[in-house]
Amino acid sequence: MNYSQPELRRALAADYVIGLMPGTARRRFERLLQDDQSLRGEVAQWQETLATLTTPLSDQPVPERVWQAIVARIEPQHLHVPEKRPFWNWLRIGALACSLLLATVLGVLYNRDNATLRATLVADNQQPALRIRAYDSYLKVEPLNLAGVQADRSLELWVIPADGKPVSLGVLPRDGDGQLQLSDTQRKLVSAPTTLAITLEPQGGSPTGGPTGPVLYQGKLAAL
Repeated sequence: MNYSQPELRRALAADYVIGLMPGTARRRFERLLQDDQSLRGEVAQWQETLATLTTPLSDQPVPERVWQAIVARIEPQHLHVPEKRPFWNWLRIGALACSLLLATVLGVLYNRDNATLRATLVADNQQPALRIRAYDSYLKVEPLNLAGVQADRSLELWVIPADGKPVSLGVLPRDGDGQLQLSDTQRKLVSAPTTLAITLEPQGGSPTGGPTGPVLYQGKLAAL
C-alpha cells in the first residue's frame, strides 16, 4: 500500500481516530505513526475536529420579538377596551414581565462569560487527554483521557509565551476536572493564541517556579 498518497493518509488517520480500523491494521498504523511526524499531524487534526462534536451547544438569549409574539398569543389584543382588567390578568402580565427581565439579565451575564479560546492537550501518542477553555478570569479544564498520577505527584499547567520561558497557570485538580483562577499577569498570557503544556511535578506544584518534571501533555490555545 502506497502510504505517500495524501488522500489515503487522511482516510487512514480518520479511520484510526474514529475507531473503524481493525486490530492488525491499527497496530501497523501505530508503527507508522512512530516515524512519521506528518502522519501524526493528520491524526491530531482529526482528533481536534471530532473533539468539537462533543462540545455542548451553548444557550442563546431569546430575541425580544419572540417574547413579544408569545405575549401576543397569550394576551391577544381586542378591538374594545374593557373598563377594568381582572386582577389575575394583571398578575399574569406581571409574572411574564419578571420572566422576561430574568431571561435578559441571565443572557447578559452569560454572554459576558463566554469562552474565547480553547485547547486540546494531547499525549506523545497524539491521544487527546484534556480540554481547556479560557474565560475572562479563569480556565475551565475537562479531562478526556487523563492518566492517573501518584498521590505524591501533581499535574501543573504552564503557558509558553513568545520568549519561551514557561509560566505556571496552576496545579490541576486531582481528577483534572475544575477551574483555575487567573491573575492579571496570567490573563494577559492566555488572552491570545499560545502554547500550553502539562508537566509532572511534586505534590503541590514545582518548588522552583519552573518546570522540573517531564512534559506529559501539550497543545495550542487557539480561538474558537
